[in-house]
Amino acid sequence: MFGLPYHDLDLAHAQLTALARQIPMLFIILTANALALAATHIETAPPFLTIVMPIVFCLICAHRVRFWRRLSLRSVDGVGALHFLKTITFAVAVLGAVFTAWSLALYPYGDAYARCHVAFYMSITVISCILCLTQHRSAALLLTFLVLIPFTIFFLITENLVLIAMVANVVVVTWGLIIIMLRNNHSFDTLVVAQRSAQRLSDENLRLAQQDGLTGLPNRRRFIAELDDTLAAAQQSGTCFAVAMIDLDRFKAVNDSYGHGAGDRLLEQIGGRLGTIAGADRFIARLGGDEFGAILKDTADEAAILAFGARLQELLEAPFALNATALATIGCSIGVATYPQTGQTAEDLFERADYALYDGKQHRKGEIVLFSQALETQIRTSSQIEQALRNADLESELWLAFQPIVDATTNRIHAFEALARWESPELGAVSPGVFIPIAEHAQLINHITLVLFAKYLDALSLVPATALVGFNLSAHDLNSRATITKIQEMLRGSGVNPSRIVFEITETALLRDFDLAAETIETLHDMGTSIALDDFGAGFSSLGYVHRLKLDKIKIDRGFVSDIEHSDTAPKIIRSLIDLCRNLEVSCVVEGVETPAQLTLLLSLGAKLIQGYLFAKPMRIEAVAAWCERTNPLASLMYPDRLCG
Repeated sequence: MFGLPYHDLDLAHAQLTALARQIPMLFIILTANALALAATHIETAPPFLTIVMPIVFCLICAHRVRFWRRLSLRSVDGVGALHFLKTITFAVAVLGAVFTAWSLALYPYGDAYARCHVAFYMSITVISCILCLTQHRSAALLLTFLVLIPFTIFFLITENLVLIAMVANVVVVTWGLIIIMLRNNHSFDTLVVAQRSAQRLSDENLRLAQQDGLTGLPNRRRFIAELDDTLAAAQQSGTCFAVAMIDLDRFKAVNDSYGHGAGDRLLEQIGGRLGTIAGADRFIARLGGDEFGAILKDTADEAAILAFGARLQELLEAPFALNATALATIGCSIGVATYPQTGQTAEDLFERADYALYDGKQHRKGEIVLFSQALETQIRTSSQIEQALRNADLESELWLAFQPIVDATTNRIHAFEALARWESPELGAVSPGVFIPIAEHAQLINHITLVLFAKYLDALSLVPATALVGFNLSAHDLNSRATITKIQEMLRGSGVNPSRIVFEITETALLRDFDLAAETIETLHDMGTSIALDDFGAGFSSLGYVHRLKLDKIKIDRGFVSDIEHSDTAPKIIRSLIDLCRNLEVSCVVEGVETPAQLTLLLSLGAKLIQGYLFAKPMRIEAVAAWCERTNPLASLMYPDRLCG
């Protein structure tokens, strides 16, 4: 009952915090009551008791009030709080004994009213002290006993019935206050423990809310908060820092080849490795999927950034064990923006680091790219194009160009590929290689696809009936159930024979969500349309997809053809791909053929279906019929005696 919470330093600090607000009031009450008692005895009692002692009391109490009001508990820990509680207990014992002795010393002086005032002073003061010391149980009880026991004995031996009755009342009231004080003290202790548990639970929930459950690294929310804090600190101190966006290379191949469980195990190991280079000046977080972020504090030096990137790549390029027998080797691409050189706000830094990463993934995969003025120009251009796309009348500005695919063995047109074109009144002709990625990033590609597909269906009547016509679908299209459903509805309502339609998809489109893409491909295939895998060989895992998809055609990437005359390996690769298609019983189209020499070499390798500028550049639909009528695709090249069919 009289002990201090040595076992619970947090509780000791909570008790001290509550007492710090109440002890000044205790000293104010003692001062006011002492002055009142001295005033009623000033004419009868000695000056030492009525003047000197009250002045000393007032000075002591004023000093303690000033001390407690100026005390800051922020720097006081649990051990310090215990020390304060011990000091309070000692001070209460001394003050209680002194005030009791002083009060009883005044009793012999004065009349009956003055003597009753002594009894009243002692009783009301002890009650006030109990209330002010509720959170310090031992001090409150000690003060009660130091005052109440002498008070009771002293006034009982006076044999004055009124005073004895007053003593009885005070004892009963004090006893009741002690019971209430003990209960309140217990409730206070319980509340402190409960609040502490709740705070710990809240802290744990906050930690979990800001931590990635798979890798153990901070998550995106924590990264954004840390970026804001770092920016605020840098603005105040005038220091520099860098923000890096990190994207894993070849991670999806692990998921597709070994399953998501292996992908999760890989991410766990990645989190462990990244954690080894994180620290006070290097904050690393998982932003989602296979994307990570890093904040390099107090540095914007290019050499230091490149050294960090090299260390990061070294860590991630070392093999990872997926299971007892399988190893995976990945890598990463990194985009970096620096404060204050390339961004002044957290949003700008995040976006520009992300843009540098995007540019690296497109053109310098596996490297670290620092945001530069050239990329700033690209952003402005992209922003201008995006704004123009949003404001465009797509129905009138978008159109389709058609490029033929020629069967070189029969001298007939096998198919056409419909290619997107955009003629902006503001920007002029914009290359699809420019506006399509921007449209995808701006979430406009699905609408553009539907506009172009409507034009595509209308144009089929102007293409020779024996020719198939290809239409390109993006990754966003394959992963949008709403878009695919709308395409199905448009196709059913058009009256077009589905067998004439070839949906062309790229390998990169499959990487976004292979399972959903495969489901979409099967849905389109079941409608009677054909499926072509475009740019085959440009990716690293095309062979892993071929046997898992319902494909009707494979188009060999133009990158193999451009160097076919001067490369020892390109002809061998093309021959192997042609043989692969033959064995799989799917059509094979070779893209990017531009010279007769390339054509001759491809024919010797077994190529049959050819597409490229050698025969025709993409043309408007209005020009297709005329081109077919006046052009024998191979007449001037290979077979002057045959006619275009």
